Amino acid sequence: MEDLYAYDAFCFDLDGTIYIDQMRLPGVKSFISELRARGKRLLFLTNTSVHTREDCYTRLLGLDVPCQLEEILTAGYVSGMYLAEHAPDAWVLVIGEEALKKELRSFGLTITEDPHRSTHVLVGMDRQFHYDKLHQAATAVRHGAVLLAVNPDTCCPVQGDIIPDTGSILKSIEAASEQEAAVVIGKPSRYYAAKALQLLDVNSGRCLMIGDRLETDILFGKQNGMKTALVLTGIASKEDVEVMDIVPDYIWSSLNERSLGVSIHPIRSTAL
Repeated sequence: MEDLYAYDAFCFDLDGTIYIDQMRLPGVKSFISELRARGKRLLFLTNTSVHTREDCYTRLLGLDVPCQLEEILTAGYVSGMYLAEHAPDAWVLVIGEEALKKELRSFGLTITEDPHRSTHVLVGMDRQFHYDKLHQAATAVRHGAVLLAVNPDTCCPVQGDIIPDTGSILKSIEAASEQEAAVVIGKPSRYYAAKALQLLDVNSGRCLMIGDRLETDILFGKQNGMKTALVLTGIASKEDVEVMDIVPDYIWSSLNERSLGVSIHPIRSTAL
């Protein structure tokens, strides 16, 4: 059996990996407690744009998952970092909710609702998305605004359901504006990975990325030199691995499987 604890750092997705809505998933508390006891470095990396870092911090504590605010990166927060670095004078038309706007304001960025004044359109999940917002975003892009996306996720797991996410809204704006997004900031982007590894201060090969999505979490790890573990508590299934040809190093039914000491078996890409 491989020594899972040989890794120096562990990155966890949140939705579908640590929790679904207000339900903590099996094995989370004991596994993270064991990692803490062994002095491992942890980061929680989520593609959410409808919750701030502070929101995620409060939820984790409420689910009895000990963490520090500095251990959490949301794609909304990283979007603020990206714009502050690459376009600090931007006027941003936000398709998204108040949490995303709050993250941007924390970096001193200017938010506008005028499509003719905007220099950038940033698309996140928006549960109040409607035709007028689509029209505004498309108008801004047609007048030269740069189209950015917080993440590529087309859907999000909630308890008993799967709901549309940022990627679904982005596709409608791309169709209406006849332009594709210039940058997608969240997982699996190299920008997000660079920020995470900078915080961890470890070599990427010493880090294990754990998540429930092949096209974001697992691809994120593989493209950025990390080892990867797919948990089957969220979006992806074992069958999806064969269909999508994104092969994790490990597949676990849940975090409970590893925390209870059950053997893990690497999936060999040559089998596909």
